[in-house]
Amino acid sequence: MSDAAQDQELAARKEREKDELYALDISGVEWLSAPGTSEDEERVEIAHLPGGAVAMRSSADPETVLRYTEAEWRAFVLGARDGEFDLA
Repeated sequence: MSDAAQDQELAARKEREKDELYALDISGVEWLSAPGTSEDEERVEIAHLPGGAVAMRSSADPETVLRYTEAEWRAFVLGARDGEFDLA
């Protein structure tokens, strides 16, 4: 299989994973936020989904939910630990 065909196959697999992830019913998930935050303050909340995936939302806009595959979430967490998102 050529490199281009492998890249195309990988892209199609990732697209299927995303479609499946966004098709999940997450109405009953438990939303978690950082320790020490209160219900009345704006905060980021996450929920663990099947297969290691994660959903993330802002408490200020709980209807807008982003979903990340396990690989995407791992890359984000490792980047955060490495300081990639530190504020100047």
